[in-house]
Amino acid sequence: MHSEVTVTLAPEQEFHADLRGVDALGHEAARQWLDDQFIALDCEPLRPSGKVLLADKLLTVAHAAGARLLANPDWLHAYARAATGVTGRPVVRVDVPGMTVGY
Repeated sequence: MHSEVTVTLAPEQEFHADLRGVDALGHEAARQWLDDQFIALDCEPLRPSGKVLLADKLLTVAHAAGARLLANPDWLHAYARAATGVTGRPVVRVDVPGMTVGY
């Protein structure tokens, strides 16, 4: 099955990971990877309640990673495996400026 993740930081700044032939992380491993990155990158919850949804983590981690980490093929590949793992979808689009995660 074809899997891919696209992260948009700005209209002219898009990062694409093709996961053809690579398995997504399992749901718990993907969730743990995102949790670790959320903490390592000093991300802040988007909601005043402090509750952090998985989509929020995908957005905030991508935003905090910025072009510096997203341009690193190893980091982008790990992010993409986590994104497909937590969503359970083979195609994930993370639009940081639009604050949306699409499938």
